Formats: sequence, structure tokens, C-alpha cells
Amino acid sequence: MIMPQGQRLLLPANPVFIWSSIAAALLLNMLPMGRVPWMPDFLAVVLLFWNIHQPQRVGIGTAFLLGLVMDVHQTSLLGQHAWTYTALSYFAALVQRRILWFRVPSQALQLTPLFVGAFALEFLVRLISGGALPGWLFVLKPLLTTALWPLANWLLLAPQRRAPDPDVTRPL
Repeated sequence: MIMPQGQRLLLPANPVFIWSSIAAALLLNMLPMGRVPWMPDFLAVVLLFWNIHQPQRVGIGTAFLLGLVMDVHQTSLLGQHAWTYTALSYFAALVQRRILWFRVPSQALQLTPLFVGAFALEFLVRLISGGALPGWLFVLKPLLTTALWPLANWLLLAPQRRAPDPDVTRPL
């Protein structure tokens, strides 16, 4: 694959870092902050990031299992988050190669419909199951989640950007 101009080569992602970042995002989602409808979904951002950057390690099955964990934690309809995260991961796999060609702000703009669709799906499942309307602040949730994309991109790619041990025979 030809690298886009100006993009640096990255070191391989450490599997321990991948899974610890997913665990940290899961714990951030589980913080006891009450039922705030506009709270961004940290786990969705991290899952989408690793689905795009490391699809062979984090896939749709992982998204489904973590969605079930979120369903149990939030005592919501079993499968609500699982379905949302699975759909998000599926569509991330569809656009994965195209997204990587763009810079981070353009990536965030192109991922906005994915986040909006995922939260619309979550909203519809909640309404069909007889849940209460979360209010108009629920509209802010996908936008705030999209706003986290540049920060997540910077934080989660940081360990891969470090310079390897340089020596005379290896210029990279």
C-alpha cells in the first residue's frame, strides 16, 4: 500500500495497549455520573478507532460482547448496546480503507454519520422497548462523541509514533 504524502510509518500496535485502552474506555463509560443523555460514548469511539486501525484484532465479535457488558451495566434492554456497537463496527469495516487516507479532522467529519446512525439505532430500540424519551440533549451525544475522535486518534496512536532504536544501518 502506498502511504499518503506526509504520513509517518507507525510501529506495530501492542495488543496489551489495545485491550487496556478498550478496558479504560469501558471503565469511563461505567463511571457513576447518573443518566446524563448527552454524555459521549467513550467505548464507541475506542471501538471504532481500533476497528479502523487494527481490524484483525478488534472486530464485530468484540463489539458485540462489549455491548452486552454495557447492556448489563446500564440495565437496559439486553442487546441494545450490543446491536449498536455491532452495527458501528460493521460500518467501520466497510469504510476502513477509505477513512485512513484522510487527515484526522476529515476522518471525524466522515465518521459523524456513523455515530449519528448508531445513536439513532440506540434511540429507536429504546423507544420500541417502551423506554422514556431522553430529551433533546440526546442530540448532542453523537456530536460530542465525534468531537472526541481527534483526541482519541492522538492518544491511541501515540505509542506507535515513538522512534524505534536508531542505528547506522536502519534509517527508519
